[in-house]
Amino acid sequence: MKHLFSSLRIALPAVAFLAVAFSSRAQELNCQVEVIAPQISNIEASIFEGLEERIAEFVNGRKWTSDNFRLEERIECTMQITISDAPSPTSFKGNIQVQSSRPVYNSDYKTPMLLVNDNDFEITWDGTSTIQFSPGQHRDNLSSILAYYAYMILGMDYDSMALDGGTDFYVQAQTIVANAQSTGSSGWKAGQNQQNRYWLVENMLSQTFKPVRNCLYNYHRLGLDRLYDDLERGRLNMADALIEMRATHRIRPSSYNLQLFFLAKSDEILKVFSPAPDVEKTRLLPVLKQMDPGNISKYDSILG
Repeated sequence: MKHLFSSLRIALPAVAFLAVAFSSRAQELNCQVEVIAPQISNIEASIFEGLEERIAEFVNGRKWTSDNFRLEERIECTMQITISDAPSPTSFKGNIQVQSSRPVYNSDYKTPMLLVNDNDFEITWDGTSTIQFSPGQHRDNLSSILAYYAYMILGMDYDSMALDGGTDFYVQAQTIVANAQSTGSSGWKAGQNQQNRYWLVENMLSQTFKPVRNCLYNYHRLGLDRLYDDLERGRLNMADALIEMRATHRIRPSSYNLQLFFLAKSDEILKVFSPAPDVEKTRLLPVLKQMDPGNISKYDSILG
């Protein structure tokens, strides 16, 4: 299989291997979906419960790649949707928070990959329809947003397993963005703001952000995945990967993609490097403070 989870010696209970022997091939995503509407009182709760169920069916039931996944290889992710406005009984606005993770070699630890809070969530939902998606066209905002984030999750996961491994999925996400350009919905266009769905995938496919994609592989596959067998080498590779991203920061400081990277990774970086020798901390600290200024005090307190 093309997906590289099979190369990771992930510690699973013996019963899991027994179950796998009798299991069929699974879809790629194992997504936990939650839809909440704490401020909406004029819409029946069953409408949102139905939406939650349909989204889970769509994301988890669709085959997103040509690769074969076993049950234990599915990518863990969550989608939490908060509805804050209902302009009509079938139109809703709010935000969607998407998170994904992947297992680390020879460990029960799961490292965060994507953590994004998208406030441009505008959908039409009649309460009963099955969500349909066509890769070549924009059918509706709901299916496009869900498919877009499914491909971004896959892209980042595959990037962490092989250099540029996620390119095909980013291209799929970019196609969804292109097909949505004619709509009036926010989140899809370059000129609306610098932190939206357009820029997230546009940046990932830009040569300027090649160091970020390199980091996804070097940090995870050559870094985290090696910590069990060779702590010093794995940690050095992680530091080198982080430092390489400085090339992107110099051209696009405070870019959306760098912000999302450190949103997901800052706590993990601190846990890995807090016991490191002072020489390693001294080398990495100024780079982290430069690229992630929002966490300067945290880096100083632990690595300084």
